[in-house]
Order: sequence, then C-alpha cells, then structure tokens
Amino acid sequence: APYIPQIQGVDPSLQIDNRIQASSQAVLPGSKHNKSRAANTRDERFRSDLHTEAVQAALAKYKERKMPMPSKRRSVLVQSSVEACTPPDTSSASEDEGSLRRQGRLATSTPYQGHSHPAVEHWFNRVIQGSSTSSSASSTSSHPGGRIVTNTSAHAALNANAAATALADLMAHTQLDNHSAPPDVTGLSERSSVHAERSQVASVRGVSRNYNHQTSVMETADGVPVNSRVSNKIQQLLNTLKRPKRPPLREFFVDDFEELLDVQQPDPNQPKPEGQQMSPLEGESLGVVTNWPPSLPAALQRWGTTQPKSPCLTALDNAGKPVYTLTYGKLWTRSQKLAYTLLNKLSSRNEPLLMPGDRVALVFPNNDPVMFMVAFYGCLLAELVPVPIEVPLTRKDAGSQQIGFLLGSCGVTLALTTDACQKGLPKAQTGEVATFKGWPRLLWFVTDGKHVVKPPKDWHPPVREASNDIAYIEYKTSKEGSTMGITVSHSAMLAHCHSLTQACGYTEAETITNVLDFKREAGLWHGVLTSVMNRMHVISIPYSLMKVNPLSWIQKVHTYKARVAVVKSRDMHWSLLAQRDQRDISLGSLRMLVVADGANPWSISSCDAFLNVFQARGLRPEVICPCASSSEAMTVAIRRPPEMGVPPPGKAVLSMGGLSHGVIRVDTEEKLSVLTVQDVGQAMPGAMVCVVRVEGTPYLCQTDEVGEICVSSGSTGVAYYGLPGMTKNVFETVPVTSSGIPISDRPFTRTSLLGFVGPDSLVFIVGKMDGLMVVSGRRHNADDVVATALAVEPMKFVYRGRIAVFSVSVLHDERIVVVAEQRPDASEEDSFQWMSRVLQAIDSIHQVGVYCLALVPANTLPKAPLGGIHISETKQRFLEGALHPCNVLMCPHTCVTNLPKPRQKQPGRVGPASMIVGNLVAGKRIAQACGRDVGQLEDNDQFLYIQDVLQWRAQATPDHPLFLVLNAKGTVASTASCLQLHKRAERVAAALMGRLNTGDHVALVYPPGIDLIATFYGCLYAGCVPVTVRPPHPQNLATTLPTVKMIVEVSKSVCILTTQAIMKLLKSKEAAAAVDVKSWPMVLDTDDLPRKKSPQMYKPPTPEMLAYLDFSVSTTGILAGVKMSHAATSALCRSIKLQCELYPSRQIAICLDPYCGLGFALWCLCSVYAGHQSILVPPLELESNASLWLAAVSQYKVRVTFCSYSVMEMCTKGLGSQTEALRVSFTHHSCYSPQFHSCLCFCKSSCCFSCVQLRNVNLSCVRTCMVVAEERPRIALTQSFSKIFKDLGLSPRAVSTTFGCRVNVAICLQGTAGPDPTTVYVDMRALRHDRVRLVERGSPHSLPLMESGKILPGVKVIIANTETKGPLGDSHLGEVWVSSPHNATGYYTVYGEEALHADHFNTKLSFGDTQTVWARTGYLGFLRRTELTDASGERHDALYVVGSLDETLELRGMRYHPIDIETSVIRSHKSIAECAVFTWTNLLVVVVELEGSEQEALDLVALVTNVVLEEHYLIVGVVVVVDPGVIPINSRGEKQRMHLRDGFLADQLDPIYVAYNM
Repeated sequence: APYIPQIQGVDPSLQIDNRIQASSQAVLPGSKHNKSRAANTRDERFRSDLHTEAVQAALAKYKERKMPMPSKRRSVLVQSSVEACTPPDTSSASEDEGSLRRQGRLATSTPYQGHSHPAVEHWFNRVIQGSSTSSSASSTSSHPGGRIVTNTSAHAALNANAAATALADLMAHTQLDNHSAPPDVTGLSERSSVHAERSQVASVRGVSRNYNHQTSVMETADGVPVNSRVSNKIQQLLNTLKRPKRPPLREFFVDDFEELLDVQQPDPNQPKPEGQQMSPLEGESLGVVTNWPPSLPAALQRWGTTQPKSPCLTALDNAGKPVYTLTYGKLWTRSQKLAYTLLNKLSSRNEPLLMPGDRVALVFPNNDPVMFMVAFYGCLLAELVPVPIEVPLTRKDAGSQQIGFLLGSCGVTLALTTDACQKGLPKAQTGEVATFKGWPRLLWFVTDGKHVVKPPKDWHPPVREASNDIAYIEYKTSKEGSTMGITVSHSAMLAHCHSLTQACGYTEAETITNVLDFKREAGLWHGVLTSVMNRMHVISIPYSLMKVNPLSWIQKVHTYKARVAVVKSRDMHWSLLAQRDQRDISLGSLRMLVVADGANPWSISSCDAFLNVFQARGLRPEVICPCASSSEAMTVAIRRPPEMGVPPPGKAVLSMGGLSHGVIRVDTEEKLSVLTVQDVGQAMPGAMVCVVRVEGTPYLCQTDEVGEICVSSGSTGVAYYGLPGMTKNVFETVPVTSSGIPISDRPFTRTSLLGFVGPDSLVFIVGKMDGLMVVSGRRHNADDVVATALAVEPMKFVYRGRIAVFSVSVLHDERIVVVAEQRPDASEEDSFQWMSRVLQAIDSIHQVGVYCLALVPANTLPKAPLGGIHISETKQRFLEGALHPCNVLMCPHTCVTNLPKPRQKQPGRVGPASMIVGNLVAGKRIAQACGRDVGQLEDNDQFLYIQDVLQWRAQATPDHPLFLVLNAKGTVASTASCLQLHKRAERVAAALMGRLNTGDHVALVYPPGIDLIATFYGCLYAGCVPVTVRPPHPQNLATTLPTVKMIVEVSKSVCILTTQAIMKLLKSKEAAAAVDVKSWPMVLDTDDLPRKKSPQMYKPPTPEMLAYLDFSVSTTGILAGVKMSHAATSALCRSIKLQCELYPSRQIAICLDPYCGLGFALWCLCSVYAGHQSILVPPLELESNASLWLAAVSQYKVRVTFCSYSVMEMCTKGLGSQTEALRVSFTHHSCYSPQFHSCLCFCKSSCCFSCVQLRNVNLSCVRTCMVVAEERPRIALTQSFSKIFKDLGLSPRAVSTTFGCRVNVAICLQGTAGPDPTTVYVDMRALRHDRVRLVERGSPHSLPLMESGKILPGVKVIIANTETKGPLGDSHLGEVWVSSPHNATGYYTVYGEEALHADHFNTKLSFGDTQTVWARTGYLGFLRRTELTDASGERHDALYVVGSLDETLELRGMRYHPIDIETSVIRSHKSIAECAVFTWTNLLVVVVELEGSEQEALDLVALVTNVVLEEHYLIVGVVVVVDPGVIPINSRGEKQRMHLRDGFLADQLDPIYVAYNM
C-alpha cells in the first residue's frame, strides 16, 4: 500500500526493523517528508502520521523487550534454555502515570556499570539478549510434531541462588525514579517445608521469577543503561510476590473478618473541570418553505405525477454498471400497486391479514435498493409500519436471534422480500423458508411485479398530513448485543428531511452518490427519504461493489458529476489504497462530501489523507463535511457546505489523560498521548443541544467537561418500541442546571455520543457511550484504543478494519480486551512481536493495561451486516470460550491492581494467656474430640498378635470361609477358609525359615488375591517383616517398575516373594531397559511350594516389635514407609471391628487395592481378626466390567462395603448412562441425574454384559458404603453416585467416607451405628486465613465440606496451630493431630527427606495439655460439635478434613487448597476434563486437560484466568493446556501434582499450548 507514513526523524531502514534507536525523546519535527506536501493542506501532517509517530516514539522507549512467547504444539521454534526455565516477567513495563515527560533522563547512580560483578552482567545480558524469540535464533525443532524443546540442564548449571542475590543487589542499587524505597526483589522465600521436590528439580527451585526484569535495566544502542524505573504496577507485583505486609492477626480473632478488595482511590492530582456551566446551544431556526409538501407520501405523489420521467435512483451491479434507473413515476405507481396488494389481496380466514398501523419486516439485500425503496414507500402509502432488517443467511448470523426478538416484540407477521432473496433463504423440508432461531413465524411475500396487482381506477392511497403516528421502525444494537426498535413518527421523519435539506442546502434534481446502507441511519435519511423530498437523483453504490472496486464511488461522482456524496471514513481509506489506478477522474463537481462517521476519532486521519491525495483531482478542502448522528436522535450536527458562510472548521488536540478523567485539556507540546478530533459542525436547524453528565442526574456539564450530548428537536426518534422504561430514560431526559432547575420544558433525547461544545458553537465528539470503558475510575474509548493498535504496524499483521476492543468485568472492574484478525501470512513470531508492541503502545499512550490481547484467524470474527465486526457477539464468544484464537496474550499482573492486600502471618509463639483471653472473648471451646472407649475384650481380643488369631481360628473354626476373590466375569476365582489360609501360610514360612533370618524384610509382589494374604501371614510365622508392593504393569514397565525397585531398595528387603509370571517379568529383557535387573535381591516364586510344616512358629518377644511395613507414595510424590507394630496392628483391627460391628456371621465386600493403608488392613488383616467373610473385588477388574463390584454387593446381600474414589468414578461413568434401562427392572422412584447421559462407557467389551449383570442388581441391602480416602471427601462424586444408583435401591444415607493418613491409617470411619455424616458450608475466603466461618448453602464463596466419618474407638483428635503447635478453637482451621493405640510407630524411611519428618509421630502441644503424645497427620481440618447425639448419648463431634498441608499453596500470605482452584477451573468451560494446579517460584501454574478440538485450547486461557481471579483473588501465572490423561493420578484416584510439576519443568507434557500471563 502506498500510504504508509514514515516515522519522522527516523531512518526508514530502522523503521522497518522496528528497533528504533532514537533515545526516545520527542519526535523530531522537521523532515523531508513534510516539505514535499502541498502547502494548502489543513494541517502540515496527516493526523494518522501523528498518531503513528506517537506510537513509535512510545515504543522506542522499550528497547526490544522480549516477552516469553507462548509455546504451541504446532510451532517450530526452539526457546533458549534461560527463557524456558525462567518464568516470564509479569510486567508490561507500564510507566507510572505522569512520567511520560521525563523519558530522556538517564539513571545516574548505577554503581554496577564497571566490572565489579562480571558474572551478574553476563547473566543479565543473557536474560536480555539471550531469549530467542527473534527469528535468527529459531530453528526447526527435531522433535516430532515440532514441539518446543527446553533444556533444563543448561539452566540448572547456573548457580541460581548466587545469581539471584547478585541480581537483587544490582536491582537495589539502580536508581528508582518516583519510589523512595527500593523494591525488594529477593522475595524468594517460598515455604520452608518443601516436601515436594525431587532431587533433579532442586536446581530449578532457587530461581526466582523476578530475574526476568528485562525492563529494569534497559540499554540504549551504545550500551548505557536507560532510566530503570520500576513502575507502580511492577512494584505492586513485587510486593505481591514478597512476604505480605498486613498487620498480624492474633490467633484467637473475632470472626467478623471480611476480605476486602482494594478500592481504587481517586488520584488527588487528577484534573477537574474548571469552566463555567455550559449554556444550551440553539441551531438556526427552521426556515419556512412555501410549497413544502405536508408529508413524505405527498412529496412522492407530487413528483410521481408532475415529473414522472425524472430519475430517482440508479442501481449498480458488482461490475459498477448501471442496472436499472427508477424514475419518480415508476416509484409512485409501483408503490401504489404494492400498497393496494398488501391491504386488499392478503387475507387469512377471510379477514384481511394487515390493518393500518401493523408492522411489516423489510428483508432486502444490500444490492437491491430499488425493490427496497418501492417496498418502503408502498408500506407508507398503505399506512403500514416498515421495519427494515438484514437478510438472515444460512449460518447462525451474529445477532440474528436478537433481530428475531425485535420482530416478535413488534408483532411482525409478514416479511417482504425479493424473488432472488427468497430463493436464497434457507428452507425447511416443506420448501417454506425455515424459521430462524429466536424468530416468530413469518409469512414471506415477494414484492416482484408478478405478485402485485394493479389497483382499480377508483382506488387511491390515503395521502395525509404528517401526524405523530409511527412511520417506520429502525433497529439498533446496544453495547450488550440486545436489539431495540426505534420508532420514528411521520412528523419527525418530515422534520428531519426538512432540517437536512436546510443544513445541506439540497436543491431540486441534485445528484447524490450514496455508499451507505440504505436501510438505516444516514443512508436511509439522505438516500431514501430526503432525496425524495427534493426530487434528487441517488446513485446507490452497493457494499459488494466497494469490496471489488473501492474506487467505484469516486468514479461515479466523476461520471454523474454528483454534487453530494455520502460516505464513511472506511470508504475514503479504501479508495486511498487503490488510488494509483486513477488518471482522469475529477472530484471538482462535489460541493459536499458527507462523512457519516465523522464523529469517530480516527475519521480525521482518513479525511486528511484523502484530501491530501485527491486535492490534486479537484477536491476542495472545505467540501469535507463530517457529521454526527445516532439512531435515537438522528442527525445531531453536521458541518455546513462552504456556500453557507459558516465559520472555518475546527480541530482540537486534546490530552488523553484529561479525557480519561472526563476533562478537556488542550495539549500542544506533548504529542505522545493526545487525541486529535475534528468538529462535526453546528447543531441542526431547529434543534437545541446540551451536554450532560454521563452518570446519575443529567446535570449540565461545565464548558471544559466531556459529557453526553442531548438534543431536543422535532426530528428525533420517539421511543424504543415496547420498552417504556428505557424510552423514558433516553427520549425523555430533562437536563438540569447545577441548582437542579430544568433548562427547558421540552424533553431531550440522549444521543449516546460523548463530546463538548467548542468555540464558534462547533460540536466536537470524542467517543460513544457504547465504546466507553471505565477502568479503575478512568474512561477510555474503544475506538481510541483501536487507533493506537492500528498505529503500531498497521496492515502488516492484522487487518485494519478487523480489530474489536471491548471490556469485560472481572473482579469488580472493567478489563480491556483487544481481539484482532491475523493475516494468514503472519508468522507466529511476528504476531507475538506485534502483540507485545501493541500492549506497550496502549500502555504508554492511554496509561491503561490491556487485560487480554487475542489474535484469531482471518475471517473468523462475527461480522456486522455491512462489514465491520459485531462487537457484542465477539465479546459473547470471548466470554463463552468460543472465539478460538490462534494467539493469546493475557496481562493480568499489569491490569489487576485491586486485589485484596496480602496478609501478614501472626508472629511466633502465642502463650497460654492469649488462649485464656481467647476463650473468654470468643467463647470458643478447644477443638478436640475422641471416639468411644474400646470397651471390654472379647475372646479373640486377648491375642496380642494377629498371626495367633489365625492359628486359633484354624483350630476353632477350620472350615469357616474367610476370603472369596471374584474375577472380571463375576465368578469366584479363589476362596480360603481359616484352615486353608493357615496351611498356605505355613508352607511359605517353611520356605523362608531355612533361607532368611528373623527380622529380615521381605517384599511381597503379588496381584490382588489370596496369595498375597497367605504370604503375608507366612512372613509373620517365620518372623520376617512383610512389605506389600504393587506389581509392575506389564504394558507400562518403564514407569511402574522403577517404583517397585525403589520400594524394594528403600525397605531394605532381602528377598522378593512373587508368582512365576511376575518373576519372569522382573528379569525380562523389557525390565532390563527400565532398571538394573542384576541388582534384584533373591526372588522366590511361591506358586509350587512343597507341602511341609515349619519347625516352629516364631513368637515375637514384645507386641511393640515391628509387624509389617506400609509403603505408599503421597500425593506430593514422596515415597514413605511407616512401621506398624504388632500392638498397633491388633488395635487397628479391634477399632474397625467395633465401628463396623464385624462378626464371623457377617460378609463385607471390598473393592480396594490391597497394598497400603486402610485398603491393606481391610483386605489382609480384619477378616482374620474379626472372623467375617470378605468378598474381595480387585479394582483392576472393573476396567473390563464396571458393574462387577455392585453386582457382587447385591448378589451376596452385603451390608457393609468399601471402595475407593477411582472405583466410584468408574461406576458413575461406566454405568451412569445405563441406569435408565435398569429402572425397568427396579421400580423405585427415580431421581436419575441426566448429566450422566453423555458419559462414556468404560467397560470396553463387556458393556452389554455389565448391563445384564445390573439387570437384577438391588442395592437396598447396603447399610454403609465407605470410600477409603486420604483427602477431603469428594462431595460431588459421592452425591452423583448416590443419585445414580438410587434407582437400584441404594439408600441416600449409605455413602460416606473414611479418613486415614501415613501416621494413622484409620482415624475416621462411618461404621454402622451413629448419626449420618453431616455436611456444612464454610466461607472459602475465611478458610484462606485459617478460620472457619459457617455460611448458608448457596451463599457466595461457600464451600461444602462433608464430615469424614466417625472417629474410631480409642482415637483422640485435636486441632493444632501448624506454627505455634498450640491448641486451636472450634472456629479455626489447623492441623489434625491424632493419638491412638493404632498409630504407626514411625517412618521406616521417607525417601529423600528424612530430616523434615522427625516430629511427625511424637509431638506435644506447646501449651494446654502438654503431656499427651500426638502424631501429626499433615492434614488441615477442623472439629465441630453438632446437634446430633452419638451412641453414648453425647453430642457428636464431627471432623472435617480440608486438605493436605503439603499440597496447600501459600500465596499472598493466604493458604489455598489446590482442589478449590481446580473445581472453579473445571466449571469454567465445558471442554475442560480435568485440572491440576501447583506453584512454581510463586507463580500459580494451572494445567488443564482439553477434551475437545485443539482449536479450543486458547479459549481456555482467558476463562481460566478470569475464574481464578473472580473466585480466588489470584493471578494465574502460566496456563498449560494438555491432552486428556496427562495429569497423573495414583491408585487411590488422587492427583499427583508434584509429578505433574516435575514433568512440566522437564518439558515432558507435550502441551498443546502454554500461555505465560504477563
């Protein structure tokens, strides 16, 4: 394109390379570029030049800042290691307000300019220059699919902490303009208990994210650091990342806490209006014309009969050829025919279909003005009300539903259209036009010649004087996307024609070229109504022709010697791009070029540029006439043509800063942050104009204040059809003076235009209400922001007219969103570069941060009918996550400045005094509770050792069945009676005794089954210590075998017992690839042991001796083995037996993994101890038959059953959709939950099988179904499970959960007696401050928590403060401490982190009861005394577990539980299947699994960021979108967030997209 202005004073070669190395002083004024201009232009430079310059100067301040590019799976570029591992800086380098005038000054006190710290300099330069977003450094990645490869090792090689401190020094010595205290960048102190780390990640952890402050020391071309001002916003960010500074909270604190959002305080220095109160502006009076027709139909009748040959309208085809010229005679006769037909020939049930005053839709394409004009005047003659609308196309048009709503509310039943248009409309099967979504049922009538009838000779249409009845309804779309119909009366229509004729000096038979939409606004007013009033000839240029030939309108002006042209600034801009094709056109005939959107801030650049080019072709500067109009007030002001003797046009250069506070400040010097506007002429004849305050009572503005323009005249719209409330607000405003006196008795109409009245009574418009965005109390105009974005590098990466700017409300403030269409040829890197520059430009010029900048593929934004973007629809798609961007940049760190203040934790110790005071003040009791007493011993309870119980049972009840294992088909795979189990155990003991010593550790690697139980007891018989280990998965040896190896090594096992099949696997070639198979200890297979008895059983000398080791991997990825003594083992069994009332006559069903925790105890220990029969269902079998467990429960009429969350999930997903079919067989009242209809069925081949299985399943036998868990109860899952299987008789009260952890595997367990588990709702915000505040269900920020089951007999629980170790009151969240005979006796080992856990098993309170020895569970929870009574008649104390302490995120001084953030995120978009969050160097990282097409990936970024801000007041640092199944889950169904984090840091996730929020 020839018209791309150069940046003044900057060498063009640099300009292209956009590294402008001027030291960012104000742009140099003189340049050759100016001198070549014609001297008589209205300004020595284009306005657009000026803006581009301002933008380029603003950008020059940021020396090539590199932001980390988001990584995309499809992109083929390699990020440098530093870049990939150091999280992005969060600043957008926004200068603090008011500092723009001081750009050139250098920081003088930078002591590190010498070589005192070469290492730091080196590191720092690497950060600044080393990031490889520049194309020179990018190369095609060799990874499959072009993944981004990051190299962690290079990064780890840096001595991170040294670099961090040195950098912090460097930062602290850099001069900070405007800030007294230097920022503390050393906020590296993450929480001290860093349980979660793996050794290979340790190197990453010291690296603070504050390194990447490229903005802090910027260099000019010759390497001198430039003024390194850390802006307010970055400073705020640093403060957020550092330790918080809220005054300390006492431990016992009255619970009236409220987390307050920061309210933006108005700046005391902000400009305030100082002028007088404005006086209303009167237009000249409306002249009296002697032979003026009494109405518009009368004018048509006059011209149609007296001047029938006179041309009225010429229509063009897409090649620009005239197709048809409508004469006034033809228009008159055809309109009459149509009017007659509509009134007399359309009937339903012998009643005429239409009565005068009925509304009729006009659906005409933009290239058929002739048919539209005939239909419009036909309706007027028939006294019907035309409602012109757009042609709905096949696809769901943007806003089409709203149009339907308008038609419905107007009671439209008939639509007029052309034959061609009707053929093109989408049809239903019947062949009729389809009913569009949201539209009423319409009859379609084709107005072409053959369908209309000639009226009889004696019929004449009623041509009356203009009245106040409705003439037509024009639609308009509001900012929110709703469509309103504006009613215009006959008298207003006539008056508007009159005032336009007078203002524009229209004369009879003039020729006018119209490029605008003839259905509404200026296109209708000039090209259809006023033209007929004055018998003018309109040349109508269709939009489709403009797209093919943007010069067509200029050619037609030339050809027809048109006196007037009505255009938009877009049409002027387009013609500039094509002007080189023109040699011999002349615009000398034009006396008036009406610019319909002259009120738009960027129209001035089009006007200036157009004049500059076409002045040589006869265009006179004074004929350009911008006008301002709105649908409600019609034409508000228009610049008069030169012959009217009006004052010269005005131009105002206004300060953006002033405008953002609603104040007019003329700004001449400062060229960076200004808005140049042109006047839109004087008020219309016969109108009174005033400017009123935008919000609240319509007080008149002061003269230097921006307000909404209001008009009072006879030529405005009358009302919004059918919306009396809104009509009163807009069409019947009464402006008042400061003393509250109305300024006139006439009502005013609000125009939704923002502006002021300047000198010479010229009206200036600076924006529209629709584009107004109020961010932290300052006003910004969407159009201005668009202009700035365009000025960055217009036309290169994005299409000029395809940028949408709007605001969304997030966290109680408006946030600016910019969406643009990217050119298909723009590379990923270019567009990212463009995005970061746009952010900087908007930041500098408007002093406002952009919250989100999104680029979408070309032609994907919803279009308005005549080009342009449908803003409200775009916003709707953005909020629904349906925009599908191809590039996204979010900057929440810069924009969100109203977060609550970070909280300061209370200091060290709190003594007993405060506890007493606390009790007195708050009236809280100490939070402690215990289960019932264990009571007297029964016959088997006298045994101290579980192996003795088995021997006793083998003698007393040898044939009593203890175990029964089911396979996937639901048939019994194996069973064991007391004697059988004893005999098998003896054989194992005999095999071990010869080979091993007493006290040796033995690893048992078995699939779930009797073998595992028998070898466990065999080890006890032989005096060995068993360690149960989950066998490796043959399909996944690479990840499962190392865990087996690790447990074997860490537990110091000297022997592995297993089956032949697994033994082969452990030594196979595949295994050798994963581990060193030569280093396995002795492996014995127990499949065919000889039948021999061991010489004698081993008797442990004391019950405190080690019975077995229980190894498990925690959710934070730590492998921890705990020691269980014989005494603890027996006590555990006794507690469970009492709680669940287990006796030999009982049967229980267990669907759990038998390798650790309570699952192991239930599977291997409890049946032997209590004598009941256990039906064992291995969870793995459910993958091939989801109904296995429930079918077993029903078949054996089990009253008590145990499962895990993963089992419950398999049942809800695998069977949820089948319960419909089951209702037939089981006739209970259904409260079936339809949301599971769509769930996929997990049962791969045996769906039908499980259906048959479930046919006769009856779960009414179940008294209690307990989910074994080490986490907060998952209410949503348990409730949906209860709901789904209610149809099969499951009692809603049956489902409950258990709670155990490493120090004590069973703390709570619902059992068979006692009150039902209770659910409470707590305030999530109070929880972050470790306080528990109960709220009503459904209140904002409420979180449901379910009690974790009843506390077991013999178990005592207390809630303690994690830091002070003091006891807490009821209303506090603290760590759950437990004391019980079945506590484990200690860690055997914690792999990697032994020292941190020394006090977990024996700790004492720091005050209060300081004698009892407690074990710390590592879980946060609270106790609450309920109204229920338990078995002993006492009030029942409920324990609520909130989450694991290791997993909590300490952010901004508050404690967050990942699950709460994850729940919000999963709710935010239908395609998010799963989510996990973790922190990394104080950045919150959110990983989401996308269950949809990859094009939805980028939609999630904004939605995730929004929801976490809104609900948790946290800013997300990185959003990672991955495929389903990437988030690792352990056997208990818990997320392994730390494994995920390690995978992310080591770049093993193969993410679809990684977005770094700035």
